[in-house]
Amino acid sequence: MKEAFVKLHLSILIAGGTGIFGRLITLNEALLVWYRMMLATLMFAVLLALWKKLRRVTVRDVMKIGGVGLLLSAHWLFFYGSIKEANVSIGVVCLSLMSIFTALFEPAINRHRISVREVLFSLVAVAGIVLIFHFDTRYRLGICMGVVSSALASLFTIVNKKVSAGYTSSTMLLYEMAGGFVGISCVLPFYLHRFPVDTIVPGLKDIVYLLCLASVCTVALYILQIQVLKKVSAFTVNLSYNLEPVYSIIGAMIIFHEARDLGASFYFGLGLIVLSVVFQTCSVLFHQKKITPSVYVKWKR
Repeated sequence: MKEAFVKLHLSILIAGGTGIFGRLITLNEALLVWYRMMLATLMFAVLLALWKKLRRVTVRDVMKIGGVGLLLSAHWLFFYGSIKEANVSIGVVCLSLMSIFTALFEPAINRHRISVREVLFSLVAVAGIVLIFHFDTRYRLGICMGVVSSALASLFTIVNKKVSAGYTSSTMLLYEMAGGFVGISCVLPFYLHRFPVDTIVPGLKDIVYLLCLASVCTVALYILQIQVLKKVSAFTVNLSYNLEPVYSIIGAMIIFHEARDLGASFYFGLGLIVLSVVFQTCSVLFHQKKITPSVYVKWKR
């Protein structure tokens, strides 16, 4: 059990590094996501083939799972766009709005009542984002992109949960990555025409960072999460992942010295967001609800 908890916190630390790589890699957000999904697809396909876990699925299933991957690629596009327009701290803090979007989207998609309690707790996080947005005008575009990223992450999580029934987690991840890669490949020429770049070929440093992002922060992270979920409850895993933004912000402050770029409004807003997480956590504990296991929730990064 001790080993499982070490792996759990290692996976959280790795997940927190995805935003760091988004800042380190000099490619624009579209190329970054394109390379990440391509490399992750190839790496994971090779691993599954070596482990003899590569499963055939019908064309219809490939299209269905790949469609979910399109949501993931769109989320990543806005997530990394938010980081590049603002900074890592803003990008990861905006993802805290997933709770309010989930509280609104899930009842609409699954056709059940909206939880007033979940909405009220989530509004505390919204107040935190509004506080940052209102007083820190430098990052408004980055915040807007972060909000869209959060909405897409929430939608991805909900749709992924509906589609994943009947498939293994490895099959889902492989075809989601492949579907996202194909989707963004179709959009990339138009994106680059609208936002031209000097080169689409990454330099040596970017290649190293991309390989780390695809291998460590995507494939290895998935494997760690699968191992952890065999020993640790899904509730504990999801609860522990509330530390992910904290790790990202601390890392950004150490590597990029972002603390000097963030005003008091950011920290007040962050405090409200943390308070929202505490409220929701206490609510879950009080009502003794179990969080449904879903490793794909973590791929929102």
